Amino acid sequence: MRMLPMLKARLRSGLLMGAALLAAAFLVPPWGVWLIVAGVAALGIREFYGLLEAAQIPSFKVVGAIAAFALLTGVMLAHGYPDTEHRLDGETFALFAALAAVFARMLFQRNNPRPLETMAGTLMGVLYVGFLSCFLLRLALAWGLREGRWLLIYLIVVVKMSDIGAYFVGCRFGRHKLLPRISPSKSWEGLAGGLVFAMAASFSLFFLFDGRFGPLQVNAADAAILGGLLTAFGVFGDLMESLLKRAAGVKDSGTIIEGMGGILDVIDSLLPAAPALYFYARLFLDPAGPLSP
Repeated sequence: MRMLPMLKARLRSGLLMGAALLAAAFLVPPWGVWLIVAGVAALGIREFYGLLEAAQIPSFKVVGAIAAFALLTGVMLAHGYPDTEHRLDGETFALFAALAAVFARMLFQRNNPRPLETMAGTLMGVLYVGFLSCFLLRLALAWGLREGRWLLIYLIVVVKMSDIGAYFVGCRFGRHKLLPRISPSKSWEGLAGGLVFAMAASFSLFFLFDGRFGPLQVNAADAAILGGLLTAFGVFGDLMESLLKRAAGVKDSGTIIEGMGGILDVIDSLLPAAPALYFYARLFLDPAGPLSP
């Protein structure tokens, strides 16, 4: 019974975020998608550096946040304004600039006895939150400034249904721990439940949209493979964040979302699943030939 208030809060927050997602998918222009992803990434990287601070690891928070924003801007320019890609690879330039900025910032900082940890922690935030968030934007824009958003919706629905299945099945039937030293609450039974829910979501969307997500054609085999693939990478992302939180000695990455914790607690499973779906789509789901950069 003690879980009931928490469950109600999660449900309320989930419905609000789902409504916001659908509104964003159909109403906002391409630069609005970039702005939403950039805003989520900004909150996420703030929470990541908060975890470092809780673990007493120094970092350059402002440099890291600017670098993550620059990465997302590079992706937006490449897909929203593809002519700019011929003059400058924005994402690669942003990565180089981030590396240079972190080293430069370290050169001019005095009395820091832990320079290696400072630089490594800062760059880890840029890569973990900023770089992986770029694939959310790529999914939304790489196959058309509006059509590709269906692929992003597919990602979120399948991965979050996997999370929901793992939560309910794990709470009810979980007996055998998955990785107790990292996340004591996760079980093999929950993983199986998450896989079943993800498969159900993948095939439901496959039949609902007749196998088409924007310009991409998906067959039944793709729906099955992606259900398993996104479940695996979603669990991997969840465990990654659990490892970070355990190292920092905190339960949640933040308190911004009622019943769920922080932004990282919500997007942790999406961050590694997004590149998995993006590269699968690039390799196997493009019937029309070369894509935009």
